[in-house]
Amino acid sequence: MNIINSTIDGLSLGKETGFKNLSVTALLGRTEKEPDYLMLDESLQSGTVTVKEVSSEGSVPDLIFENRGNRAVLLVDGEELVGAKQNRILNITVLVPAKSTITIPVSCVVAGRWAHSSTEFHSEDRAFYAAGRARKAAHISDSLRMSGTRRSKQGEIWEDIAVKSARMGTHSSTDAMADMYVNHNNLLSEYMAAFQPEDNQVGAVFSINGQLRGVEIFDFSNSMKKLFKKLIGSYALDAIDDATETSNTEDISVKKFLNNIKNADCSSYPAVGEGEDIRINDKKISGGALIARDRIIHLCAFNSINSTTQQDHQDSTLVSASRRGRFYNV
Repeated sequence: MNIINSTIDGLSLGKETGFKNLSVTALLGRTEKEPDYLMLDESLQSGTVTVKEVSSEGSVPDLIFENRGNRAVLLVDGEELVGAKQNRILNITVLVPAKSTITIPVSCVVAGRWAHSSTEFHSEDRAFYAAGRARKAAHISDSLRMSGTRRSKQGEIWEDIAVKSARMGTHSSTDAMADMYVNHNNLLSEYMAAFQPEDNQVGAVFSINGQLRGVEIFDFSNSMKKLFKKLIGSYALDAIDDATETSNTEDISVKKFLNNIKNADCSSYPAVGEGEDIRINDKKISGGALIARDRIIHLCAFNSINSTTQQDHQDSTLVSASRRGRFYNV
């Protein structure tokens, strides 16, 4: 799409920073304008928004987001919402209009709880790990194409978390994604301290063990700055998981990956909230972009070949019968 091409063409490469097996290449923009929206965390802190279950019974793939403020609120793909009946992560990036209430599509990242821990949700400084986001992005594209919905394959997400947790030595009574972050907090803190955003940085390309994994691009450098820690954490968790992995495939360059995104087939759907939801339809790339207000608000794209590394070294563990039952009956 022309707007994706022009956005990528307007970027320049910044420095590459590495720590252990994670490297991050900065993508620099040409504007320092302030965002015309609030981010999730700052809107929750201001008290102008409320996130809650759709009803007293709840619905795993849906939440209600009420924005009482005078500015739109940006919710970014993969951000975690904690509380209510189950912790959730955002399936897509959503720009919630001012003075509006909408239903947002989410996935659950704690399988062993279906009871209120609070009336409303709050946010934490973390997001779904990048390999999971890559697979979820493909789920969402398939769901839109087949049914016009933005549903993930919830059972696979629960299984993915359970197997990754076991592999990383995290034991959780509820199979919560959050417990992996808590269990590896010290090492994650080292990764996060090693990276800092540059001036005018609107995006980043992430590589693990020398293999390019994904890219994030925002419309404003301040948006990238505010999400920087969450994004580093999501890739760092995968880097910790893959610390003993070695690559046996030839990597692609940052410029080639960005060019592949430009050349990928895309499909367009009316967005949840403001704008247009773009899905990237390519065997080598999964992801999507939110276009609104005549620009790309956020684009995330994942190298599907390398994002399967974790999937390849998972065993054949199946989701337990109780967990499958809980998902299909809710």
